[in-house]
Amino acid sequence: MLEDGTRFVGQSAGAPVRGFGEVVFNTSMTGYEEILTDPSYAGQIVTMTFPLIGNYGTNADDVESGRVQAAGLVMREECEEASHWRNAESLREFLTRRGVPAIAGIDTRALTRRLRSGGVAMGAIGSGDPDELLAWLREQPRYGTTDLVRDVSTREPYTWEPGGEPRGHVVVLDTGLKYNIQRVLNNRGYRTTALPCTSTLEDVLELRPDGVVLSPGPGDPATLDYVVSTARGLVGRVPVLGICLGHQVLGQLFGARTFKLKFGHHGANHPVKDLLTGNVYITSQNHGYAVDGDGLRDGAEVSHLNLNDFTCEGLRHRSLPVISIQYHSEAAPGPRDNLYIFDRFLEMVEATRCS
Repeated sequence: MLEDGTRFVGQSAGAPVRGFGEVVFNTSMTGYEEILTDPSYAGQIVTMTFPLIGNYGTNADDVESGRVQAAGLVMREECEEASHWRNAESLREFLTRRGVPAIAGIDTRALTRRLRSGGVAMGAIGSGDPDELLAWLREQPRYGTTDLVRDVSTREPYTWEPGGEPRGHVVVLDTGLKYNIQRVLNNRGYRTTALPCTSTLEDVLELRPDGVVLSPGPGDPATLDYVVSTARGLVGRVPVLGICLGHQVLGQLFGARTFKLKFGHHGANHPVKDLLTGNVYITSQNHGYAVDGDGLRDGAEVSHLNLNDFTCEGLRHRSLPVISIQYHSEAAPGPRDNLYIFDRFLEMVEATRCS
């Protein structure tokens, strides 16, 4: 059920509970488990445009956080029999055991066209009287009016160690951290420590990091003054990499406004041009807000451009070790074309340590 009364009737494919959230569509062909457990999908019902979902099941290795973060899942066709050697349980079992509603058997093309033409909308998944479900939906808080970051952030700091002797220490400010960010940094030899989103500048500097990553996350970036304040103190002290929501935090820090996109960027096939090299990469994305690159000041400039709608997909500082990207450089799901951003960040880390 959408907030305007548009309804789609299908079959339950998850937990027998109600769920509500901002309805978005994702164009990825695979990676539904990573998408469902990505904290940046908190507060959203995800519609998969690929028609067959669940065909390879789920497993404990592909999760990107400690729980399912999405508010619900919408599918054209649910594959009830998973076929993959790593499968541990079906998608239906995975969702049901975690209390997440899902619906299958609806016209996801029609729903996607509705979202593309009218923009994202609040929606609900449920059974029973449709009019009662619509009334319940209209009583729920709208996406972006609550601080979802505090809900998804870690409550306590934790550290992941690399396989051998650490080359350095990177602190990640967790505003909706995906595990693969830490995996990528660990694979490059760096110890990582994740800190709660409410951590102060002093909390971060006390760990004496060689660099800081501002993580992805959900919700409206304009509500995150406390994160912007911490990031402002870090700029100029340590190298900083912002990813997705972290990019939007840095954009605000450098004077730019953020604005809501009509239907957002959600999927694994978005072309982005790196203005530094001229290379074009296919990227994995999930964000409903963007940075107005025309407002950047104090030495910051646009570094990446979305080739679908020409929105700002990255920024860099002309003299300070600060870079950011709007998309998910850590992939999970792929493509993995954009891991080079971590190498660029770690080059700044090494250069700063040697200077």
